[in-house]
Amino acid sequence: MKRETLDKKIKISNDLMFYIYTHIETDINIDELAEHFKINKFYMHKIFKEIFGRNIYESIKSIRLQKASNLLLTNKYSTITEIANECGYSSQTSFIRAFKERFSMTPNKWRTGGYKKYSNEILLQSRRAQESKANFEDIQPKIVKMPQMDAYYIRHRGYGDKVELTWQKIQTWIYQNTLTDYTQISLFHDNPTITPLEECHYVACIVPKDETNVSNQRLPKFKISNGVYAKFDLEGERGDLLKFIHWVYHEWLPKSEYQTTTKPPYAVYYKNHYLDESKTFKISFYLSIMF
Repeated sequence: MKRETLDKKIKISNDLMFYIYTHIETDINIDELAEHFKINKFYMHKIFKEIFGRNIYESIKSIRLQKASNLLLTNKYSTITEIANECGYSSQTSFIRAFKERFSMTPNKWRTGGYKKYSNEILLQSRRAQESKANFEDIQPKIVKMPQMDAYYIRHRGYGDKVELTWQKIQTWIYQNTLTDYTQISLFHDNPTITPLEECHYVACIVPKDETNVSNQRLPKFKISNGVYAKFDLEGERGDLLKFIHWVYHEWLPKSEYQTTTKPPYAVYYKNHYLDESKTFKISFYLSIMF
């Protein structure tokens, strides 16, 4: 496949994914989606699955259910029907059926403690997270407003040690462009506390301070969303980050009275455990919130 053709497919697919995230509460009609992007519907399905490894319908369903699973914990005074409507479901019945299919329990059971059992089983998929002794109870975030960022990236499917190979490719690209002033960011398209780790989409990103120095255009670009975020400063080692994300979603967020949005969280690295010889990290973790 020609590089230009692949770049075009990646751009279209990322534009589609961005649209889905920002319109997830609406009825996303596939025919209208194809018309909006001025693209053949069947070609749109084909390239989306080629780039993301799952079809558009599966992605929409997954994002809706991720949002719903969080809202059930944070929106204590919302009814099941209200949450279903907010996540793009036209009826409570269809929402409950989809939720049970994904999480093997009703939304009400999830809300009353079932989420902990489900999430803990996912945590067991990571040996490093199981071995982590980190404690986060004393961490207090700052509420910040973040700008939109243009990032070069490599997408990786799966959350585990193989992410290191993706960061090594990013590092090679940095050297080829002789970049000295840039920010390393990991973006989590899927919530690894409720999505099986091998299915999570992890995105390794580089945001150069000055793009005029970028001569190698091999990596595609996308935009990291602006908005209001809870910023958590954290240091640790492999395994601690997954355990931390688990704590943020299932301990801090429900108690905070904030809601999260469909914007993916991301981590800004000051020390990257995938590249640093010490295998330790120093990050700021940004969780999109609203009150």
